Formats: sequence, structure tokens, C-alpha cells
Amino acid sequence: MDVLSRPAEEFENDQAVETMWAIKAFDHAEVYFNILCSVDPKLLKLTPVDDIIYKVFREEFPKMELEVINENELKSTKEKAKWRPYCERFKTLVEDYSFGTLLRADAKEDYKEENTILVTRIQFYAIELARNREGVNDILRKKFWPKPQENLN
Repeated sequence: MDVLSRPAEEFENDQAVETMWAIKAFDHAEVYFNILCSVDPKLLKLTPVDDIIYKVFREEFPKMELEVINENELKSTKEKAKWRPYCERFKTLVEDYSFGTLLRADAKEDYKEENTILVTRIQFYAIELARNREGVNDILRKKFWPKPQENLN
């Protein structure tokens, strides 16, 4: 009998796998934020298909607010129905397109628990590419870089 045909209730989440995923997602977020703070975001290339991701995103979500993402709106039934076909378009173009990735809700702020939303990798790319190209992330270099030196007293 194929394992995947068994009822989902027979499986439980492996805590070690969840912990490893969380560490990987946090590491990705930390590296990305440090890059945003040290380089002009308009110059960043996130994937080999950035232009396509951005173009299709703005065609399908022309009025999406980028400064502050409302998690409840983003994950509403209506929005999920719009995002699903968008995401699937990149299934063969973007590696790990559906991998869980951390997104900052408020673009002016750092990653912290109250400012973090779990999205798919392709949603992260779409929103962050738009934030970078449209100047929304420009504030971060002024606000967070160079990092303040800790008081050594």
C-alpha cells in the first residue's frame, strides 16, 4: 500500500523537521534583510526570472499595497483564489516556489515576530521584487545601516 494514500490523521509533524525548516527560513530572512540594508534594493537580483515575476505580479495585482501587507487580507479566501494561479505559473520556473518563506508585513521594519508573515517563496519574490523596484525598501539602508555599534562600556 502506498504511504501517500493513507489518511493524514495517521501522520504527525516531525518536530525536528519543523525546527530545521524554521531555522532555514529565519536564516534566509536574516541574510536577505542584511543585503537590503547594505545594497541599493533596486540593484538586487533575486532569481533568474525577476522581470517575469514582477511583470506578471503587477498585471495580476496592480493595486496591491506594498508598504504594509495585511496578513488577514493576503490570506483571505478571495486573495488565495487570486494568488493560487499566480503561484502555479512559476512552478517550473522558480525553484522551491511553494516553500514557506518569511515576509515582513511592514516594509519599514525589521523581521520580528509581530512583523512577520509566512508566505510561499513565489509570493515573497513577487512582493519583495515590487518593493525593491518601486522604492519601498529604500528606507531600510537609511534606517538600519550601518548597524549601530553596541556600547562597549
